[in-house]
Amino acid sequence: MNGNAAGAFESTVERFGPPRQQSGRAILAGVDGSDTAMRAAAFAFGMARRESGRLIVAFVVCRTALTNLGPAVATTVEHDTTLQLYAELRDQIREAAEELEVPVSFLKTFGDPYTALRDTADRSQVDTVVVGASQKAGHRFAGSVATKLIKTGHWPVLVVP
Repeated sequence: MNGNAAGAFESTVERFGPPRQQSGRAILAGVDGSDTAMRAAAFAFGMARRESGRLIVAFVVCRTALTNLGPAVATTVEHDTTLQLYAELRDQIREAAEELEVPVSFLKTFGDPYTALRDTADRSQVDTVVVGASQKAGHRFAGSVATKLIKTGHWPVLVVP
């Protein structure tokens, strides 16, 4: 494994862009590296910029069953892939925050995406949650993260295709 053995599965918060303003809206965007999630993040950046708000971008690391049950090689590959994706997302978020002059908190946490986003939205008292539409066929039956967030009903949820 690279450097820190637990690095992919430790929660972190980094701040980019100008200093946070206490006034203005708080917007939460969930990202996982998928095309729809990246479009959702771009939409959330635009919202935060137009409304002089702050943006919280959450990257939720979801450990797979393979990690829990699989051999050490599978765990190492998943760990390294997660760290690489996190680094790429962090760089993209930092660049956008500086270019668009939007205060951003970039959160990395782990667990179930719905639970992590729900808890982050409640804890941060966000006004809006923005997520990408699921591209997984099974979510038509089991329900996607977006559907579960909408059913929670605590905040408006924008689902970006």
